[in-house]
This record gives sequence, structure tokens and C-alpha cells, in this order.
Amino acid sequence: MTSDSDLFQDALGQLGDVRPLARERREKRVALKKDSAVELNRHMRREAATRETAAELNPLAGEFAEPVDPWDPLEFKRDGVQNGVYRNLRLGKYRVDARLDLHRHTVEMARRAVFEFVRDCVEADVRCALITHGKGEGRAQPALLKSCVNCWLPQLHEVLAFHSAQKQHGGLGATYILLRKSERKRQDNLEKHQRRNR
Repeated sequence: MTSDSDLFQDALGQLGDVRPLARERREKRVALKKDSAVELNRHMRREAATRETAAELNPLAGEFAEPVDPWDPLEFKRDGVQNGVYRNLRLGKYRVDARLDLHRHTVEMARRAVFEFVRDCVEADVRCALITHGKGEGRAQPALLKSCVNCWLPQLHEVLAFHSAQKQHGGLGATYILLRKSERKRQDNLEKHQRRNR
């Protein structure tokens, strides 16, 4: 049985005068020294990788948000949320179990805070929460954080619905959010229903 190596050698023999290519010899090697430019480049790459990792962990779109008027109410409801449930949220009838105040936050700080707040609320089985963002009235960029919250919340799968708050909770400068049940809470409810049906 002929191996691939033997077949290759036979093919080379049939070609006639076949010689290996001469390798270039490098006589001088350049010794690279670590200088501040190399270290700076490494530091910048590390920071970029950290930002990319943070962006992967936080799916919220960063900078641009469709502008909202300071006096416009925010409203959003996913398919499947019952109208009565949404009406109760809008009217502030659910107990607010967690609050986040975004005053004095930059857009990037607010983006991180909103993402972490929603994640923490779901882990703690909070169903209704309140985000205070202000109206942003009379600013160079009016309603900036309000516009961002309006843009970010629908991007989060855990947010079922949201609506501008009632006057006693901050009015148009705050937003109620209705959150999905955590997986643990869903399992608990499923077990309770199964016990009742036995």
C-alpha cells in the first residue's frame, strides 16, 4: 500500500529538477524595547476591550434617543399585557417596590444605572418600580434623560410595560415600569397551581 508521502515523492521525481527553495537568513535581528508608546497602545487596547465587554453585558443603545417633549407622557405596553393591568400601572395603583433616581446622571451613567436597576429588580422579584428622570425642561437639550429612558426600556425583555407616573410619584418627570416575574417566581407560581389542582 502506497502512502501519500510516497505518492508525493514519485510526483516530484517525475517533474525532474526539483529543489527546495532557499531560505532567507536574517543576520540582524532588531531588539524591540518596551517604550511608553507600546505601553500606551496596550493600555488603550485593554480599555477598548473593557468597553466592548461592558457593551455586550449592557444591550441598551448608548448615545442617540428619539427626542421626547418634556411635557409628553411616556407609554409602552408589550403584546400580551392585559389592558386592565396596564390601566392600573398607568393610574399608579400598584405598590412601587423599588426606585431609581437619575438626577445628576450623565447619559452613560444613566444607561448603566437603568440596566442594573432592571436586572436587580427582576432578581429581587420586584414587579413594579419607579424611575425618576426629570422632565429636563429649560435645558440646552430638553428631556435628554427622559428621551433615553423612553428609548432604553423597550429594549429590555424584562420590561413588560411602562407609563409616566402620577403626580404624587413625580408626574411627567418619572416613569412606572412593570417587570416580568423572575424564573424563580414563575416556578413558585407553577408549583402552587399544581398543588391546588390535585
